[in-house]
Amino acid sequence: MLDSTVVTTALPTMATDLGADPVRLNIVITSYLLAVAVFVPISGWAADRYGARRVFIAAIALFTLSSLTCALSTTLTQLVLSRIVQGIGGAMMVPVGRIILLRTIPKHDLLKAMAFLSMPALIGPMAGPPLGGFLVTYASWHWIFLINLPIGLLGIWMILRFVRELPNDHQARPLDWLGFVLSALCMATLVAGFESLGQGGPSIAVAAALIATGLISGALYYWHSQHHPDPILDLSLLKIHTFRVSTIAGNLCRFGVGAVPYLLALMLQIGFGLSALSAGLITFAGAVGALAMKMAAPRILDRWGYRRVLTVNAIFTGVSLASCAFFTASTPAVVMIGVLLFGGFFRSLQFTAINTLAYADITQASMSRASSFAAMGQQLGVSLGVGVAAEALHLSMLWRGSSQLIAADVVVGFVVIGVLSALPSFAFWRLPPDAGESLRQNRSR
Repeated sequence: MLDSTVVTTALPTMATDLGADPVRLNIVITSYLLAVAVFVPISGWAADRYGARRVFIAAIALFTLSSLTCALSTTLTQLVLSRIVQGIGGAMMVPVGRIILLRTIPKHDLLKAMAFLSMPALIGPMAGPPLGGFLVTYASWHWIFLINLPIGLLGIWMILRFVRELPNDHQARPLDWLGFVLSALCMATLVAGFESLGQGGPSIAVAAALIATGLISGALYYWHSQHHPDPILDLSLLKIHTFRVSTIAGNLCRFGVGAVPYLLALMLQIGFGLSALSAGLITFAGAVGALAMKMAAPRILDRWGYRRVLTVNAIFTGVSLASCAFFTASTPAVVMIGVLLFGGFFRSLQFTAINTLAYADITQASMSRASSFAAMGQQLGVSLGVGVAAEALHLSMLWRGSSQLIAADVVVGFVVIGVLSALPSFAFWRLPPDAGESLRQNRSR
């Protein structure tokens, strides 16, 4: 989380140093997110086969080493390749940590545990923007990757010291290699094709070919999963209403996770001419709002229920994102901070609800697969959110007949992301009134 937010703040400076277009540099974010989405399905199998503790250590070691190669990169190609390797390590960390929690926490305590677990992770978004701005302004962008080295070493030591192997680790479940190849090809080509539409580089024919390949691969995987006894992605989980809504509709809400920091960095630094440090300090407000909500989310969901909270809060989330479109160079910083503060508040509540509702009706035996499936969808949603934002910027620039990004182009991106984040409200309203009842503390009242 620290790595992602630091990179977003530093994008304009990195673009200048690497001689790349700032809009095109969103590939530094999406290449990491896409690698995570592609390799997340293996995480559940790896945790079952080799043990969560061992996989956790290997993942952090790979992430730390690839952070060093990111810092040593001198071209955009080298940086993107390093970010892909970094994504492979990141793909194993969050799902495996969540598997440990899901296997050990009773469902009626899951909401409180998930909210508590996510609070330390919010230190990253809170510290990332100002830290990234400080490093870029007073040092260089290379240090945004070098700071991962001591954090990674500390993480490995803490796992060796505190994490125990789970009793049901080391299961001899074979890996579905064909399913992995088909699912990876599907996600990689779909996102790459969608990304190319917004970049203006590859031709429309190439983009269409990538998207067609993704759709065909997805259809082939569906057929494969129906005939394989142990598919890498268990599509039967989508028959569970709460899991299906959380995975599909919920991921539209996640479009803002990657898109908002990306759009804010471009608007504040390129559109308004602020320094990376000033932009980072303003962006900091969204994470503060998210942290504040984590303390209140369990009580709100316990009081009002999942269906009502998700339905109403989706609209609030979309409105808060679209409100950023009204920022101008003369908007007082305190106003921007206030909007981002409340936006972070609503988004945090939405993600807490979605992340816990997904496991409301999942059995303990299916927790590993459900965690891998959900984590893959989450990363894909974040990646597509950045792609949608980049395409909105590109189309706005084409409409103006200019190749130079201005603040008005970013306005279009905020409006598009805000509308898409509000759309899941219709799906949430169709949830049964008692959705997530097993997760609520007052269910016996």
